[in-house]
Amino acid sequence: MRPALGAALGAGFVPALGLVLAAGTPHAARAQGLDPRGYYLNVLSYEGSSPYGPAGALDLHRLRLMLDPRLGPATLDVAYEHTLRWSQRTDASPALLPGGVAGAPQDWLKLDWTLASGSHAVWRHRLDRLSVAVPLGSAAELTVGRQAISWATTLLFTPTDPFAPFDPSDPFREYRAGVDAARLQYFAGPFTTLDLVVRPEDTSPGHRVTALLRGGTRLSSWDVSAWAGALHDEPAVALGADRGLGGWAVRVDATLRRKVGGGTVVRAAAGADRRFALLGRDLHLVGEVQHDGFGATAPSGYPGVLASEAYRRGELQALGRDEALAEAAWQLHPLVGAELLVIINLEDASTLLAPALTGSLSDDLSARLGLYLSAGRGGVEPVGTPRSEYGAVPTYLYVSLTAFF
Repeated sequence: MRPALGAALGAGFVPALGLVLAAGTPHAARAQGLDPRGYYLNVLSYEGSSPYGPAGALDLHRLRLMLDPRLGPATLDVAYEHTLRWSQRTDASPALLPGGVAGAPQDWLKLDWTLASGSHAVWRHRLDRLSVAVPLGSAAELTVGRQAISWATTLLFTPTDPFAPFDPSDPFREYRAGVDAARLQYFAGPFTTLDLVVRPEDTSPGHRVTALLRGGTRLSSWDVSAWAGALHDEPAVALGADRGLGGWAVRVDATLRRKVGGGTVVRAAAGADRRFALLGRDLHLVGEVQHDGFGATAPSGYPGVLASEAYRRGELQALGRDEALAEAAWQLHPLVGAELLVIINLEDASTLLAPALTGSLSDDLSARLGLYLSAGRGGVEPVGTPRSEYGAVPTYLYVSLTAFF
């Protein structure tokens, strides 16, 4: 580690540690939301060699501190994060580390900063939440600032979620990245809501605005929702529905978007999930398929996808036009669980497999051991295009420690 980075680490983590130690405040402070809560994640990993670089180790540290004080009728939501990413390779992209949740690329408020960077490490901090929520009577609430918003119905493939969707292969989904927006929610009944979000965006093509109105209610045995408006200055509309069916939860999402240069794009996902007992232990199964008109139908189209605005905005969860996934999580022991995620590109038949073991070390401390394996046509074409989406993904082994305080 470079001396400048080491000095910056010492200067920055001392105040952060002070906030952590201050957490032991009286009950009255906790009742007012003044007691900081926290989350620490360390992911140590090893990435095998690939056409894009040699093998090497990577390390991620993520510290998050949270407050939600009440200011009269209003509630302030604050989350402050430090992220230190280290890579043995100087040409690696540590932002791709599992758990390294990035901010929305088009954040309007400039609330993230680089404390220090070197050829192998980058240390950043940011305010991932900074919003105030004010009740408007007994049935409405206005929230302004950086906040988490999710409109997806499906679980892992979420093409209709216009706000910072997760990577479906990321095992660390404790906190969704915040987006800068004004949100007005109206609760018309126990199953009926209206949700208006206006979000200014600072993108590379210039200033844009997202303004969407969403409604949700229950029709017969279905929970249905729909949203419409301007998404990144372009018209868009979406529908979602879910219901229980024979012990399974069935989910469907679809959106219609305008295509650059004219025409429309359909993005849709459908899936089902269920919990039941296997050998006396809890088993959770998820299966989903996705059709994304922004994706490519062949490897030759991947460079165009990677250069697209939708990809740069963080909207895409896969490069392929049609994808499928299956996930199983089984409780081997009250303190130990096993997981397996499989993602398949239905166009080039390449596959990503992600088995993992999780263990609870205490009420607030857990560990995870995971592996990413790929199958499919490996290597790249002479122009650097991968021969398949997942075939060129290197073997990736990681171990993580997560602590809440």
